[in-house]
Amino acid sequence: MEESVIHRPARVDQALQRWRARRARDAGKIAEVIPYAGYGSTSSVRVLARVLLAKPPERRNEIPTGARGWRNFVGVPVENAQVNVQIGDQSFEVQADRSGVIDIVVNVDLEPGWHRISLSSEGSAVATALIFVVDPEVKFGVVSDIDDTVMVTALPRPLLAAWHTFVVNEHARATTPGMPVLYERLTTRYPGAPLIYLSTGAWNVAPTLTRFLSRNLYPAGALLLTDWGPTADRWFRSGREHKRSSLERLAREFPQIKWLLIGDDGQHDESIYREFVKEHPDNVAAVCIRQLTPSEAVLAGSSFRGHSTSGDSTVPWLYAADGAGLADKLERLGLLDPAPQQPEIEA
Repeated sequence: MEESVIHRPARVDQALQRWRARRARDAGKIAEVIPYAGYGSTSSVRVLARVLLAKPPERRNEIPTGARGWRNFVGVPVENAQVNVQIGDQSFEVQADRSGVIDIVVNVDLEPGWHRISLSSEGSAVATALIFVVDPEVKFGVVSDIDDTVMVTALPRPLLAAWHTFVVNEHARATTPGMPVLYERLTTRYPGAPLIYLSTGAWNVAPTLTRFLSRNLYPAGALLLTDWGPTADRWFRSGREHKRSSLERLAREFPQIKWLLIGDDGQHDESIYREFVKEHPDNVAAVCIRQLTPSEAVLAGSSFRGHSTSGDSTVPWLYAADGAGLADKLERLGLLDPAPQQPEIEA
């Protein structure tokens, strides 16, 4: 889209970012690639990263990993950055968007499993990203929401969302009971299954989310987040559209996979998943919805507590308050192996 027809908020945002970039470069800041975990098939991979301006390594003061969330939003993106991607012995030149975000598919032959790729821009230090390559024989995968599904945030309430995003120390965020164990059991039951963490959150918080998932023993997986700020034709980005389009893309990229969709009833997961089930019933193994407690529902601004799955009779819908409850229902469906019995401790 030409700049002359870009929506006014986007033009203002673009002008502000260019001004910040000039000041940052005048202050001696240089390009730095922030890598994100990606995914792909044995013939192509989706590379995800972002290019920001940062102090040279010799001028940096180490920022503790428990820093306040606002630090994630003060980085200055490198508009249309040129990035070198090294995958094995092959090199590719790609271009970031105006927000410095790299989201591009590269055609390359790789074996199934985790791979490390290298990225650099403008002579920056080399960053390493992980890519999970899905075996074409794999028929099962997991798509999981993050907010109020794996991490308790009560995000939909605007003021509380801002508090959790910009103010709260990342170590203060709580994991949803039983969910790390459920996800570990799923990856054990289905070795080689892709795990996609799909959220309406901004790419700015990807490093924080990655540390949270690792610290709370969630299995590694690709993050699919969205950009921050206005788009070329509207004031705000649509989180719902981001989730819809991401699910549609996964269905196209992996038509052989049946996805276990995991979300919660505090935002729009149910309606988004219901639409996907209606359009792609053969691509869904089941839908798991984590039910918020009454207090969480109030904080989340959710007053609807009924759950209708009419029209989705061929796809199981499972509801429970935590990971243990969902695991029990998945066991009954035969989608999860029974948990091993703990030996009794003699008195």
